Amino acid sequence: MSQPNIPVISHHINGRAVAGRSERYGEVFNPAFGSVAAHVPLASVAEVGAAVAAAKAAYPAWSEMAPLKRARVLFKFKQLLDEHQEELAALLTREHGKVFSDALGEVARGIEVVEFACGIPNLLKGQYTEQIGGGIDNWSVRQSLGVVAGVTPFNFPMMVPCWMFPIAIACGNTFVLKPSERDPSVPVRLAELLTQAGLPDGVFNVVHGDKEAVDALLQHPDVEALSFVGSTPIAEYIYAQGTARGKRVQALGGAKNHLVVMPDADLDQAVDALIGAAYGSAGERCMAISVAVAVGKVADQLVEKLAPRVRALIIKNGMEADAEMGPLVTGVHHAKVTAYIEDGVRSGATLLVDGRGHKVAGHEQGFFIGGTLFDHVTPEMKIYKEEIFGPVLAVVRVPDFASAVELINAHEFGNGVACFTSDGGVARAFARQIKVGMVGINVPIPVPMAWHSFGGWKRSLFGDHHAYGEEGIRFYTRYKSIMQRWPDSIAKGAEFTMPVAK
Repeated sequence: MSQPNIPVISHHINGRAVAGRSERYGEVFNPAFGSVAAHVPLASVAEVGAAVAAAKAAYPAWSEMAPLKRARVLFKFKQLLDEHQEELAALLTREHGKVFSDALGEVARGIEVVEFACGIPNLLKGQYTEQIGGGIDNWSVRQSLGVVAGVTPFNFPMMVPCWMFPIAIACGNTFVLKPSERDPSVPVRLAELLTQAGLPDGVFNVVHGDKEAVDALLQHPDVEALSFVGSTPIAEYIYAQGTARGKRVQALGGAKNHLVVMPDADLDQAVDALIGAAYGSAGERCMAISVAVAVGKVADQLVEKLAPRVRALIIKNGMEADAEMGPLVTGVHHAKVTAYIEDGVRSGATLLVDGRGHKVAGHEQGFFIGGTLFDHVTPEMKIYKEEIFGPVLAVVRVPDFASAVELINAHEFGNGVACFTSDGGVARAFARQIKVGMVGINVPIPVPMAWHSFGGWKRSLFGDHHAYGEEGIRFYTRYKSIMQRWPDSIAKGAEFTMPVAK
């Protein structure tokens, strides 16, 4: 049961707020204070079914609407997002903990995908060839799937849903979003703004929940496709369960992103990149750099420059203007990250900067942890192999470029990677040889812009399609080829061969 005097965040189904009928509720924290800020209902199978039913009822009219008219709704939605950027960022910071400036950046990246989706009339254009043979013309179209769903993580409650639903609904689908129950206010606000923009009821729905809600979406026969971003074990589970039921699935999993520092790199630039990419958003990013690969003689210099910068991080409530790093999202996650640090010490890594026990004045109950830096980490260690999702950077020393490439290619994850160098030949070889989906050369977090696509390799992605961009258009549509000939051009008599050019 929800406790009195604590607000409850509703579902959004068929264009309106719907109170949860479940007896199960999750807690939404303000992580800077370590206190419960709201409760969120955990949807039952029936509640998920109601959202899917609303989406199914809305689908025929929405899918038949001209793409230009769908785009006009998205243009209005983008305008509202522009007007509400600071509101959305503040909601995000209060529930997630990332600093306000970072939250504004996340909101901006979400808006960019909406802006891309506004071009859907052009993006859905097919191809046409006349007179392929015997009076026959041939063309192709891409058509929507039906009801599609998205399951999104806590670390980007604005941006990651925007990777999915703007493109999906622009293509003519209707959508059910199951956002993270840890920070659900931004997705609900997005639903409200879509309604304000003129989106018909039922086209976009939000249901909160846990595994029960996810399983209900996977098992529902009217859900045609499901997109997911989160950890690798859950991504693999969703991919297996969804595809076993004939659904199209795009499941983005975990990461262990490396940044290679070559001996000829601009060291100050590399250190700046590592500080921002490893400790921004308290490391709670699927594109965070969690391993610095120091090549050859650069290792000692790199560590010498890194350690004081890590100690000097300004860690406080993310709503304070000078904050560089905020708290972790929950106390449970704080304990998990702390356990990884303890494991690194037991494994024999050199702990240069210890973030455990960090306290912020006035926020003593907050879920804060300081920046943490390990040196002499080896590939056998748990802190190297597993995704920590916290402000923990591991330095691995290798003798040469070939060893760095071999190290990274041997890892089970292949989400993002970077190489800092002044040598164009090394950069080119790195980009060609590395088995990772997103590569940065002197760019620490190579997240593609909205008109490209986001996705990893190996166990960082299950499915054939990356997220948003042209890959998103392909995922949320089916390709259809149409051949046509009219009666007055039909030759007399039966034809027993395939049509060919004559």
